[in-house]
Amino acid sequence: MAANAPAFDVGDYVVYPKHGVGRVIELQSEEIAGMQLELYVLRFEKERMTLRVPTNKVESIGMRKLSSDKTLKEAMETLKGKPKVKRTMWSRRAQEYEAKINSGDLVSIAEVTRDLFRPEDQPEQSYSERQIFEAASSRLARELAAMEKTDEPTALTKILDVLKEHAPQYYENTEDA
Repeated sequence: MAANAPAFDVGDYVVYPKHGVGRVIELQSEEIAGMQLELYVLRFEKERMTLRVPTNKVESIGMRKLSSDKTLKEAMETLKGKPKVKRTMWSRRAQEYEAKINSGDLVSIAEVTRDLFRPEDQPEQSYSERQIFEAASSRLARELAAMEKTDEPTALTKILDVLKEHAPQYYENTEDA
């Protein structure tokens, strides 16, 4: 099973769905409960966290390499789209947003970022909306930063610029909708 798992090298950036972008800092071989395990040691700088992932669990967890340029382009296009605001209860929407963020799928994370973005001239967000927006935009920014070899604040600025440029056209005619 480990033979067909995607191979990551030390120094590679990887996406761990529940935590975002991390870096492989070491390959370890450890004996745990009498079994020899090969482990990827991942470092998540933002959370100051180190995670050990058995190589044979990579696929089932959904750990992957950084997105392709095509996927990144699709995610950036998603940010330019019309926000989809469902009229369901906030608790249900919040669960859906969290699931999209934790899926590790860049386009889904971009959808959450777009849907929860509020221009400065719009009503204030609730605390939990703001938290989910920041989680999604931060996750998106970290992958963008790793792909473009820049830092997270620069990537976040780029994302917010796209949102600010395209969002006003969807908020101007809200009374017509």
